[in-house]
Amino acid sequence: MSRISRNISIVMRSERLIAQRHLAVLRQQTMLMAAAGIAAGVGLIMLNVSAYLALSDVVSQPVAALIVALVNIVLAGFLISMAGKSNAEQETAPVAEVRDMALEDLEAEVRSAAQEAKAATDAIRQMASNPLGAIAPGLAGTVASAVIKNLKK
Repeated sequence: MSRISRNISIVMRSERLIAQRHLAVLRQQTMLMAAAGIAAGVGLIMLNVSAYLALSDVVSQPVAALIVALVNIVLAGFLISMAGKSNAEQETAPVAEVRDMALEDLEAEVRSAAQEAKAATDAIRQMASNPLGAIAPGLAGTVASAVIKNLKK
């Protein structure tokens, strides 16, 4: 029973660690997406301002605003690509492997217990259907050992 309880404990801990890691990755992706959204929003505003300034004045201010807007858009693209690369499966693979091993061991224990229970049930059925047949082999062995002991004396 200690193996079964240990394996159940391992499975529960593994599942909790996997869930925690998935939540951490989701939190990181959300933060990076929010930052990318803010950067894209600022970039769009700057593009609008630069377009306005370019149309109203032909000076270096619009060019500067355009450069800032392009940098913001590149930054947003970089943040989005980083968020897409975050992967919990690679980080949780060892924990999942331990969990799978524990589950396999649990399955083997349950199969073994089921086979033992089936053998016990079959033995009880055999005793119920043929009480002397079930007792006779054990009784014959006991009688034979007693006879051998008496012959040796």
